[in-house]
Amino acid sequence: MSARMLPVPDGLDGMRVDAGLAKLLGLSRTVVAELAESGEIHLDGKPAGKSDRLTAGGLLEVTLPDPASAVEVVAEPVEGMKILHDDDDIVVISKPVGVAVHPSPGWTGPTVVGGLAAAGLRIATSGAAERQGVVHRLDAGTTGVMVVAKSEHAYTVLKRAFKERTVDKGYHAIVQGHPDPTRGTIDAPIDRHPRHDYKFAVVQGGRPSVTHYEVVEAFRAASLAQIKLETGRTHQIRVHFSALKHPCVGDLTYGADPVLARKLGLSRQWLHAKTLAFAHPADGRWVEFESEYPDDLANALRILQDEN
Repeated sequence: MSARMLPVPDGLDGMRVDAGLAKLLGLSRTVVAELAESGEIHLDGKPAGKSDRLTAGGLLEVTLPDPASAVEVVAEPVEGMKILHDDDDIVVISKPVGVAVHPSPGWTGPTVVGGLAAAGLRIATSGAAERQGVVHRLDAGTTGVMVVAKSEHAYTVLKRAFKERTVDKGYHAIVQGHPDPTRGTIDAPIDRHPRHDYKFAVVQGGRPSVTHYEVVEAFRAASLAQIKLETGRTHQIRVHFSALKHPCVGDLTYGADPVLARKLGLSRQWLHAKTLAFAHPADGRWVEFESEYPDDLANALRILQDEN
């Protein structure tokens, strides 16, 4: 990745970020929109959305992928990836741990997009070549339910639904300690960590981020929480609970206790995308999908329950 700082020329004053930057850098609007969505574009030090307006003389900071690091989709079967639903418009899967959603520079492991290609499923061609059909993401270390668009119509409708927050995203997480109150909302802006670029953090002036939670089961040293995401920032649940001093169990990147992680046999965060519900892009009917806990999370939960 390379960072560039550019003053906004007078000729781009008042233009949308995606249109103006596309003109300035010779990129497509789709690429610029995806950079904005990933938090890679800042205007005068603040994260810029693709539809924000440019001001002449403002300072743009853009992190661009290296041209040499273009990645291609390799069709290879993904062990443990389950197809929960498949029709002409969408495919809904349960993603296993250690699988990225799409290829990216430096990632050599399996991907959801590659797994779907290996299964002979045609997905929408919208988006960058390696991200075709992708309307939302889960971290490689997070398991659970996700939807991929197969038709162009579904891609457009679902992208809008995620942006307008009409998708119901339900997660389960086991967090350290006992959050107080046991039911609440975390409303704290998130951006890249000021010192570690592989992490995110609650940062003043970051992108608005809202997480609703409710503790459904309490153990001696941890709590099982049911979580609804209003926004969908990278690492949002992990960052928010870490900021509350209740990191996801096993999430060493964000301050979890390594001793407890070892005791529970966890090598990643206890976080699972349990449910996903949305209006079906074909006819608007409300559809709901659910993914069962994978073995490593189920075993860790059992150990905690047995101790109670």
